[in-house]
Amino acid sequence: MPRSRVMLAIAVCGGLALTGCGRSAQKGSPQAVSTLEAGAAKGTVTIWAQGAEADQLPALLKKFEAKNPDVTVKVTATPWGSAHDKYQSAIAAGATPDIGQIGTTWMGEFGRADAFAAVPANFGATGFYSGSLASTEVEGAALGIPWYVDTPVLYYRTDLARKAGFTSAPQNWDDLKRLAKALQSKAGAKYGIGLPPKDFQAFLPFAWSNGARLTTADDGRWTLDTPQMREAVSYYRSYFTEGVADRTPSTDTGAVESTFVKGEVPMFIGGSYEVGQLNQAGGAGFGDRYATAVVPGRVSHTSFVGGGDLAVFKKSKNPTAAWKVLQFLSRPDTQAEWYRMTGDLPSVQSAWKAPALAHDTKLAVFGRQLKDVNSPPDTPQWAQVQAAGDAQMERVTTAGLAPAKAMRTLQSEAAAIGSGS
Repeated sequence: MPRSRVMLAIAVCGGLALTGCGRSAQKGSPQAVSTLEAGAAKGTVTIWAQGAEADQLPALLKKFEAKNPDVTVKVTATPWGSAHDKYQSAIAAGATPDIGQIGTTWMGEFGRADAFAAVPANFGATGFYSGSLASTEVEGAALGIPWYVDTPVLYYRTDLARKAGFTSAPQNWDDLKRLAKALQSKAGAKYGIGLPPKDFQAFLPFAWSNGARLTTADDGRWTLDTPQMREAVSYYRSYFTEGVADRTPSTDTGAVESTFVKGEVPMFIGGSYEVGQLNQAGGAGFGDRYATAVVPGRVSHTSFVGGGDLAVFKKSKNPTAAWKVLQFLSRPDTQAEWYRMTGDLPSVQSAWKAPALAHDTKLAVFGRQLKDVNSPPDTPQWAQVQAAGDAQMERVTTAGLAPAKAMRTLQSEAAAIGSGS
């Protein structure tokens, strides 16, 4: 997915190996996985990719082509804004590439449309973060690999926190609220923390860390009006009603980084890409003035997991070579090299031993956070439910709607939309 502040996957599988992980097969699941043939890759492999990944991938794949001299890999760049519709049209026309870079929120939609081939039983890659691995599962079948991952964590100005009387990161909701208020009263911040007032997905780590669920475990019905969810919405709302967070923050590019550097809003929750952006915005030495921490919680420290997946289409003209490309891209050394090239965090845990990641205290927090993550279900209806959630969050944070009424309305709207289960 694009490097937005909230990225998606599904944390439902506890295993780390790609094979043998997932729910039991259900009606409508893809056919049983095939067996990948041995030997070097041959022929032409086509890949559609988006964003910075599309720009950098050809250079990385030169190593694969060097080891497989009879293969040619062709990468076609597609803007994120038009990629979904392009994949959708290609699936309908039966004219897909061999491999697609698939946003994690699209896996359920396209997977249920029977567009992806199941991962071969002997694919062999292991050690993926379980949350990112689960984003590739649809109706019990693994339909791709997690390519890179990200998860939102807490960013906070350590210099201003010390001025406010805090020498360590907040661990729970009470700590977070106290620090946010102290940053205003003692460190001169305009707002103690930056929180999106009308973004339901950005709010979800608060819900999950309070024990809330989005759906039932057995039949996938929406569970948006529960005590845990209402309590989390009330807590989130309190930042706005108490003037600790801005009801109308700027959405201009660079606004979050600018207010953080100036100390006007010295805390926010964001992805790993913010490290580079903040260091650039703050200039030399600014990296010593802030830190990252796992998201404070109440019963857990659960955050979002997201990033990008890779899938082989059922209409692939060269599936054997396509899966060999994915094997190459999921190797720990390749993942570490990909991080050096793009800043994309590895989905394979052992790749985090690379010095560039292991020795960076800010990025190491993301590795810890990725062990406690979650995301919405793999139903195509999630986009509609998310939009309904956005509307209710805006009414709660900016118009004063009672959380209980908002969640009751959202539950009713989600039930009408359905869950695809």
